[in-house]
Amino acid sequence: MTIIIATGDEISEAEIPLLDDVVPGSVDCKGRSAVRSKSGCWKSSSFIIGAGVAERLAYYGISANLVSYLTGPLGQSTATAASVLNAWFGTSSLLPILGGFVADSFAGRFRMIIVSCVLYISGLSFLSLSASLSSDSSQCKPAANKLRCSPPDLQIVFFFFSFYLVSLAQGGLTPCLQAFGADQFDEEDEDECKAKSSFFNWWTCFSAGGILVPLLILTYIQENVSWVLGFGIPAIVMCLALLLFLSGTMTYRFRVNTHGKNPFVRIHRVFIKAAKNWKADPVALSIDEEGQGILPQEGCAQFKFLDKALLAPDGSINEKICSVTDVEDAKSLLRLVPIWLACLGYSIIYSQPATLFTKQAATVDRHLIGGFELPAASLQQCFITVTITVSLVLYDRVFVPIARAITKNPSGISMLQRIGTGLLLSSTSIVIAAFIERKRLALAREYGLVDMPNTLIPMSVWWLAPQYVLSASSDVFAMVGLQEFFYDQVPSELKSIGLAMYLSILGVGSLLSSFLVSSIQKLTSANGQDGWFADNLNRAHLDYFYWLLAGISAAGFAGFVCFNRSYVYRRRINI
Repeated sequence: MTIIIATGDEISEAEIPLLDDVVPGSVDCKGRSAVRSKSGCWKSSSFIIGAGVAERLAYYGISANLVSYLTGPLGQSTATAASVLNAWFGTSSLLPILGGFVADSFAGRFRMIIVSCVLYISGLSFLSLSASLSSDSSQCKPAANKLRCSPPDLQIVFFFFSFYLVSLAQGGLTPCLQAFGADQFDEEDEDECKAKSSFFNWWTCFSAGGILVPLLILTYIQENVSWVLGFGIPAIVMCLALLLFLSGTMTYRFRVNTHGKNPFVRIHRVFIKAAKNWKADPVALSIDEEGQGILPQEGCAQFKFLDKALLAPDGSINEKICSVTDVEDAKSLLRLVPIWLACLGYSIIYSQPATLFTKQAATVDRHLIGGFELPAASLQQCFITVTITVSLVLYDRVFVPIARAITKNPSGISMLQRIGTGLLLSSTSIVIAAFIERKRLALAREYGLVDMPNTLIPMSVWWLAPQYVLSASSDVFAMVGLQEFFYDQVPSELKSIGLAMYLSILGVGSLLSSFLVSSIQKLTSANGQDGWFADNLNRAHLDYFYWLLAGISAAGFAGFVCFNRSYVYRRRINI
C-alpha cells in the first residue's frame, strides 16, 4: 500500500506495509517493523534449524568418542578420562546459564550466536592442531606406568584450553540459537503460535536424526584414519553452520525490548523493593487495585509478598521503580523453580542410556539380524535416535491434530501435560530396566557365568529394546516439552535464559547421577564386597540402583503433579 507522508515542507512517498501484516514487537535486520509476509516463521527458522543440526554434529563429533582420544593419544588412564569427561559434560550443561545471561542482558541473541560460532570454530581448530602435535612420536614421553605414551605437558594444556573453549562456545550458542529460532514465530498470531509449538518438535527431530549417519562416519574416521581430520571436519561443519545462519539474515525477526531496561535489573529491583516493604499488607493492595485493572486477577494470589514492591513508603502505589509487569515477571520466574526441581528425577534417568544401559548391552548377545553384531554403544543410535525421530514426526503430524480437535488447544495438550507424560514414561522405562537386569543376573547364575564377565550371556539384546524405546519416548514428551515450557514461561527478554534453565536440568541430573554412582559404590563395596557397580557386571546390582532411581523419579512425579495443579501459566499484561 502506498501512502503519502508529509515531512516538513516536503511530501515524500513511502511504501508502508498493511497494519495487519506488521509483527508487533519485532523489527527486521535494518531496524524497520518486521513484515509478516516477508520475514520470520519457517522461512527464517529453516536456516536456524540447519545451523543447529550442524552445531550438534560438531559437538557430538568430538564428545561421542572423546574417551578413546583421552586414553589413546593423550595417554590418560580410564579413571582420569572418565573424571575429565564428567567434569566437561557438567560444565557444558551449566555454561548456557552464563551465555544466556550475557545474550539477554547485553549482546542480544543474534550477536551472541555469531560470536559463539567464531569461538566454536577456533576451539575446534585448536583441537585439530593439538591432535597434529600428538602425531609426532618424537615428542612422546613414556608414562610413569610405562603402559602408555604421555605427550608433553604443554600439548596437554593446549588440548584442555581448546577443549573448554568449545564448551564455552556451545554455552553461548545452544540456548541463543534455539531461542532465536522460536523468536521467528509471533505468539499473538494463531497460525504462527501453532507453528512455534511444532518448531520445538522439528528442532529435536532434525537434531537427533540429522546427525546419525554423519556421526557414525566421523567416529570411524577418528579411530581408523586420523584424529586431526576427525577434529578438523567438525571445525569445517561449524564454518558452514555460520555461513548458513548468516545467509538468512535478511529474513530474520529481531525482538524489541519494549521496557527499555535490563531485564535482570528490573526483576532484581522487585525482590529488593519487596524485602524493604516486608511489613506492608499485600492483601489490601491486591483487593483494592484489582478492580482498577492494575493487578491481574489470574494467579494474583501466588507469591503475594512480591506485590509489596509496588508500594511507596506512604502505602500508595508507586510504579516508578517497579511496575506491575516487573512484579509479574518476577513471579513467573519463581513459579518455574518447583517444576525445575521436580524434573531432576527425569534428568538422572536421562543420563543412564549412555552409561549403565550400555554396560548392560555389552554383556548380552547383540546380533540384531542374521550375523550382524551391533556394538553396545551403537544401541543408543539404533533404538533411541530412531525412536525419537519417528515418534516426533508421528507426534507432530498425527497426535497433535487429533488432540487439538478434542482439547481445542493449539498444541494439542498443554506443555505441563506433555512434560508429565514424559516423566511417567521415564519412570516406566527404569522400572522395566530393573526387571530386565534382574532376569539377566538370573541367567548368569543359571548358566554358571557369574565369574565369567567376558562371556556373553545367552540373552538377546532385544530384551533391552523396551527400556531404550520407552526412554526415547519419554524424551519426545518431557525433553521437548521442557524446551517449549521454559522458553514460553519466562519474560520475553529472557528467552535464552529460559532455554538455559532447561539445559541446566539435564546438566545437574548428569552430575547427580555421577555423585550417586560414586557414593553408592563406595558404601556398597566396603569390607571387600563387590558393590552395586562392580567391574564384573554379573556380580553387580544395577537392578538395585534402577529401583532407587524409580523411587526418586516417582517422588519427582508426585511433586510435579502437585505443582502442576497450582501452576498459573504466564500471560502478557496489557496496562
